[in-house]
Amino acid sequence: MDSLIAASARALATGDALGALKRIALREDPPALALRGTAMAQLGEHVRARELLQRAARGFGAHEALARARCTVADAEVALAMRDLQPAPRALATAAATLERHGDPANAAHARLIAVRRLLLLGRLGEARGELRRLDGALLPPALAAIAGLATAELALRALRSTVARAALAQARAAAGRARIPALIAEVDAIGARLQQPVARRISADGEHPLQLHDVEALFASGALVVDGCRRGLRVADAWLPLARRPVLFALAQSLAAAWPGDAERDALIAAAFRIRHADETHRARLRVELGRLRALAEPWTAIDATARGFALVPHEAREVAVLAPPIEGEDASLLALLADGEAWSTSALALALGTSQRSVQRALATLESGGQVRASGGGRTRRWLAAPPGGFATTLLLPATLPAA
Repeated sequence: MDSLIAASARALATGDALGALKRIALREDPPALALRGTAMAQLGEHVRARELLQRAARGFGAHEALARARCTVADAEVALAMRDLQPAPRALATAAATLERHGDPANAAHARLIAVRRLLLLGRLGEARGELRRLDGALLPPALAAIAGLATAELALRALRSTVARAALAQARAAAGRARIPALIAEVDAIGARLQQPVARRISADGEHPLQLHDVEALFASGALVVDGCRRGLRVADAWLPLARRPVLFALAQSLAAAWPGDAERDALIAAAFRIRHADETHRARLRVELGRLRALAEPWTAIDATARGFALVPHEAREVAVLAPPIEGEDASLLALLADGEAWSTSALALALGTSQRSVQRALATLESGGQVRASGGGRTRRWLAAPPGGFATTLLLPATLPAA
């Protein structure tokens, strides 16, 4: 390593990105390109940073696999910061294996944590948990230990385990303090603040009540029959009946639960399920068919009895019925939940994270933009979408997650 490269690397290590660039700004050799890319990333010039890092990776020879792997990891980290979720995870996994093979466990762990955070954004929680288990937290340097703690807390939050989330956050806070990295400390504080905010609303006859995460956890543990409007399904303790792909049945369940312990009128059920104002005998016949399907699915937990004016839930074992609603009104709540992280998202990344088409996301973004809820920057392929983090509530229950098995 020549003296200018060494001096530039030392400047980067202390956070002096401009000082690093002054020493190597005109150099085009791979080590200088890699340092320039890292410096540009620290300055927030992500597009330029990725270009430099990729040129550096291509420039290293076959005998420089370690340097090339480090560039791949740095490029993946910048892509994550840009919310570009398209890069193939196989390249990152290969880089992590190369780093381990060449005796660089710290950067190998860094690569695996980048993979974990990407999986979290995509809602692939099982895979994220598996990757996290491969890391030995006791051997991680403070900065990486803090990131691992944050990932553990995020997994616990998505699984509605507030106690585990608090413990993981405490570990992450201690590690971030040892690392003395302000950005990490701020991220720990931001997730800690989410634990204090409402994550859902409970709707009952006497109105709406905001619930924090531990309230939702307690509600599920109570054994009540919960019609969960956040994840679209029915739940009793750990048992789960997904209805996200059966919107008519979910609408009927929601209407029946909202009317509990009373009954719901037939016309009201038809309006909620079929979005029809004036019902006829055809719609009433269809209502009986759909209620029969819902009755069969929910039979382990509740009966659905006919009354003089409609239908009513009659839960087994005299269990309580609760309706859980998202903390945000509207069909685009999940989209806003992703944008609430304050980062700039591409349309393709949003579609990937939500499991829907780019065209659907574009239509939703156009609607939200006209309402002033999101804003765009850039144009064409570099167009990105942002929203200010919504104040007063957390969006934990709206984020992508692997739902419990039926």
